[in-house]
Amino acid sequence: MRKTLGSYLKQVRKDKNLTLRAVEEKTEVSNAYLSQLETGKINNPSPVVLHKLADCYKIPYERLMELAGYPVPETATMEKEKLQSPAFRSSSGFDDLTKEEKERVMEFIQFLRSRRLKK
Repeated sequence: MRKTLGSYLKQVRKDKNLTLRAVEEKTEVSNAYLSQLETGKINNPSPVVLHKLADCYKIPYERLMELAGYPVPETATMEKEKLQSPAFRSSSGFDDLTKEEKERVMEFIQFLRSRRLKK
């Protein structure tokens, strides 16, 4: 079964042990709206809302855009596949990083990609 935007957002929020109210505080998106996203009552939120959630959850913005039905540049998809390939992982030296360090590295990579895509 294909993962929906709502189920993905709910899973990520729960994995990070966040309540809807905590996400509301961090993103300034109302918890009622967040609840409607998670239950599938809203399927196509604005890119601005998706960006806030990606920042809050430390997840790829492109993934949320894709799940919401927005077109995602092919280069973003190709770059994501490169990062997930075994060759990248085995030669990257990520094995000795803490979870927090890995998250920061991924944030930096996302930042670099966003700068490249704006050019």
